[in-house]
Amino acid sequence: MDTQNKLNAPVAIIIAGILIAGAVLYSGKNNNQAGNNPPPEPSYALDKVRAVDNTDHLRGAANPEITVVEYSDLECPFCKVFHETMHTALAEYSGKIAWVYRHFPIDRHPLAYKQAEATECVAQLGGTEKYWQYVDKIFEVTPSNNGLDMSLLPKMASELGIDEARFTECLDSGKQTARIRADIDNALEIGAQGTPFSVVIFKNGKKAMIPGALPLSELKKILDKNL
Repeated sequence: MDTQNKLNAPVAIIIAGILIAGAVLYSGKNNNQAGNNPPPEPSYALDKVRAVDNTDHLRGAANPEITVVEYSDLECPFCKVFHETMHTALAEYSGKIAWVYRHFPIDRHPLAYKQAEATECVAQLGGTEKYWQYVDKIFEVTPSNNGLDMSLLPKMASELGIDEARFTECLDSGKQTARIRADIDNALEIGAQGTPFSVVIFKNGKKAMIPGALPLSELKKILDKNL
């Protein structure tokens, strides 16, 4: 090795060391910033939940100790899971809880909006019981994430005894859009950012949020604490 190379090698090592040290310091600074400035927790205005009335679709106890108001999207895979969870909870707490289903189709699932309208058409033509059966059927059939064949909507309504021509007329008219929009606006007013979004209303007026598709064991902790 000549003299020039002998001098260059240590210098190169020193420069490399400085670069590595600088990278570590920069990385550490970024980590500290992330740790010191976590993203803000979403805030919810649970007092803005629209009061449950006779225009709502209610399932379960007529005079419940607890009411679960769910804002849901029929093409949301997590909503599909939580739908089954609520079925189980309703059976286990029979006579104590009621379940109210409201619409919150998100932009990611454009088909869910028309499906929500379809459920309201079924409610108009067949009543609350048929409404719930239709919601159950959509969740049963759809693979979620805009996977439902929309041509099935009239057929599923017909299978429940709904006149298919009147159903199609209702769905094509867009007369249910105001109802869906009202549910969406209420969910946004509360602060909902995803689905499912549910609020538990206790008999004393207190409210608590159910975060997402909570498993049954965790949901029961919320319910048992207030029964």
